[in-house]
Amino acid sequence: MVAPLVLRNALRQLHPPRLHRVTGIPWVRHASSNTSTRSYRNLILGLVSAGSLAGGAIVGYPLLFPKDGATKVEQAEIVFEEPRKSNERASVSSQQAQLKNSLEHPGVYAWGSNAGKVVAPDSTDAVIKTPRRIPYFDGQVLRDLKLDRNFGVAVTEKGDLVQWGSGFSKTDSTPTVTLKGKNISKVAISRDRIIALSSDGSVYSIPVAAADQTAPGQSYRTLKPKNLGWREKVVDVSSGLDHCLMLTSSGRVFASASSSEEFPSKGQLGIPKLTWSTRPEGPYDQPHEVTALSKSPIKAIATGDFHSLVLDVNGNAFSFGDNSSGQLGLPLDSLKPFIDTPSPLPLDKLSGGPRLLRKVTSIAAGGLNSFFTTEGTQPTSEPGQAVVPLRTAGKVVAETWACGEGIYGSLGTGKWTHSSTAPTKIKALSDLFEYDEKTNSVSPIRLAYITAGSTHACAVMGNSTESPSSRNVSNFGEDALLWGGNEYYQLGTGKRNNLNAPAHIAPLDGVSDADTVGRTGPQRFQVTPKTTVRLGEGSSGRKVSFQQRVECGRHATAVYSAV
Repeated sequence: MVAPLVLRNALRQLHPPRLHRVTGIPWVRHASSNTSTRSYRNLILGLVSAGSLAGGAIVGYPLLFPKDGATKVEQAEIVFEEPRKSNERASVSSQQAQLKNSLEHPGVYAWGSNAGKVVAPDSTDAVIKTPRRIPYFDGQVLRDLKLDRNFGVAVTEKGDLVQWGSGFSKTDSTPTVTLKGKNISKVAISRDRIIALSSDGSVYSIPVAAADQTAPGQSYRTLKPKNLGWREKVVDVSSGLDHCLMLTSSGRVFASASSSEEFPSKGQLGIPKLTWSTRPEGPYDQPHEVTALSKSPIKAIATGDFHSLVLDVNGNAFSFGDNSSGQLGLPLDSLKPFIDTPSPLPLDKLSGGPRLLRKVTSIAAGGLNSFFTTEGTQPTSEPGQAVVPLRTAGKVVAETWACGEGIYGSLGTGKWTHSSTAPTKIKALSDLFEYDEKTNSVSPIRLAYITAGSTHACAVMGNSTESPSSRNVSNFGEDALLWGGNEYYQLGTGKRNNLNAPAHIAPLDGVSDADTVGRTGPQRFQVTPKTTVRLGEGSSGRKVSFQQRVECGRHATAVYSAV
């Protein structure tokens, strides 16, 4: 056996043979000799060698003389990962995968109430819980799109009108082109009519029902404001349930009835004491100029169900109409629930006080709610006032505000309230900043826009979509957050609970477990910014610049590719 032999040799090293004197020869020790040192060193080396040999014997013995049935040690197999293809953007992040998919496959996604076969014309489901494509619009880019619970309206790239839903036809749910050759650029919808704006400034009022369009002389009506200036034309339209606003290129605002079922009676026209009984002679839907807004040019308009908002070029917002839920941003008055004269929004009473020099930058409205964004500059310290830190002096702050009904969470403030007595800040959409690596500076994150439905809303952020090395090419989308009523799954979360604060939803096409392998970052829906691409198979078609837009309607939501 090898092991006992090795051990015996080791023991001999531990007990070396003794030295004896030879008879007749005296023992001599020379001063130059180092016998004791060498002996000690040899002893140490012997011990180390013995330990090494013993350890090697213990480890090697089972390998050299294995027992029957013993398992041998297997060699590790080295597997090298295959290199990733440089053009596989989906393997980088969910955001880039969404961007790539939306540019390669333009179209329309919709979800929410399908009682009128609007969000899914080919389905009998009462609700659509998560985003689903409408096959008719696959590969198409649109100028505009609006959704009601019972009918849908879209404007094609060529400016033709497309309608569908049970409100349009009870026998055929397929989207159908109805009005051609008018070069429509934008649409708004009321209870039963479509307000369509053409690129030349003409405004048409069209019945929703196909049966009404085929009646003699009933295909459409023309709404033409009087006394327009030279080269002045209508450039924007917005509609509530019964009324609509028209904005001209000179900054003037005209109001008109937009429904054939009911005349506006809650002050939303902005014309004092104008009712059905006091209206002037002529068509019931003739436009009237809102003269109270003539002091300063108006640059934006918005309408809820029964109220109106306008924004002038100086950053001042005005509201009028129904204020029963506080949607005008003014104090509630049970004795006077309607205000028929445009009233300025009191910016100095917003939280933060008048020292933050605010201006309104955008407005939005829907249902019984109003939304607006502001920008303010932190002032420097003044005598007799609190000291402003130097790092915040001159800092630009972007904020988002809401007012109106909040029982469904549609205010987005994190609270459930029946009504509001003053505008409340949406903290999740305010005081946000991002670092710009190109300019080495911090800038506020503004909202691109807010779209509001009857009980829910969506905010699209204006965050940066480029990386420092992208050379003006979008690598990411703009974040979209939804909140409010979800009784018909219109928020797209797949659940039915309402949300009282803005929240992300999953990407439109969904993300499976297999899709998330190799991706980085959160899986959340982002809107594709405006990008120029080639359409068609293999990106070999014509060049088109388009972006994704979100549209919140009555109990339904859509995302479409917009030119």
